[in-house]
Amino acid sequence: MTVQLREMSVDDLPALWQIFREIIREGVSYPHDESTTEPDFVSYWTARGGEQWVAVLDDRVVGGYTLRSNQPGRGGHTGTASYVVAEEARGKSIGRALGEHSLLRAPHLGFSAVQFNLVVSTNERAVALWRGLGFRVLGTLPRAFEHRTLGRVDAFVMYRETGR
Repeated sequence: MTVQLREMSVDDLPALWQIFREIIREGVSYPHDESTTEPDFVSYWTARGGEQWVAVLDDRVVGGYTLRSNQPGRGGHTGTASYVVAEEARGKSIGRALGEHSLLRAPHLGFSAVQFNLVVSTNERAVALWRGLGFRVLGTLPRAFEHRTLGRVDAFVMYRETGR
């Protein structure tokens, strides 16, 4: 079955929280840790505005993204985004579908570029995905991420213009 993307509703937040919780337990890609609560997640995912979308496969939410301004005011023309994909749905191009969709949506929100502030260097699938979608590494943040098994590893700042 093909993944369907739709705007997130408040009813999708519990499913997204379960996916997010699974990801932070893995400890290899998000800076959040196990002390993050569901209200913390909801605030992180929705409080800064923008828009949120979910990926649905077999009538089940299996991923999503939030796309919002990276900075307020004079920095508001650059967006940032966060993505989650459930473990059992990985390897099915859902992350790519979410990434491509968010890049199509970015200009509609007034973003001339999208910047990721912390892409973990050892997250090879994510780095390859973002490079494949036209992002480039602007800088390396030495030992900026506390990886669950590898200890402190580098993180990248990645950037792509949207053509707006």
